[in-house]
Amino acid sequence: MKLGGTLKNWARRIARDGVALGFAVKDPRTPWYAKAIGIVVAAYALSPIDLIPDFIPVLGYLDELVLLPGLVWLAVRLLPPDVLAQCRAQADEWLHAQRARPRSRLGAALVVALWLAALALGLWWFMRR
Repeated sequence: MKLGGTLKNWARRIARDGVALGFAVKDPRTPWYAKAIGIVVAAYALSPIDLIPDFIPVLGYLDELVLLPGLVWLAVRLLPPDVLAQCRAQADEWLHAQRARPRSRLGAALVVALWLAALALGLWWFMRR
């Protein structure tokens, strides 16, 4: 298989697992710690706003290439195998039916809140000097 095809399949699996995390959070069989991490990861994965804007050279794609896949991998590893299999099947069905990338307002709000907190911290630090 060519590198382009392998990367495309890898990206599809990451996207599917991000959607599966959204389903896993709602499943009562999911442990609380997996739900907590899953909420944050799914919200960020489905957010229309990036933590690091893409127009920043090199760093702009760091979250898509390293941070997001690592967080999705961690959250998926915390799920019980039967819950993961069922949620992946639900995600495949949902993605096939919708034919669009899901969006998360919670994720967008989370990213905006992080940027505002960083701005406030920076202003506080600057004013103290």
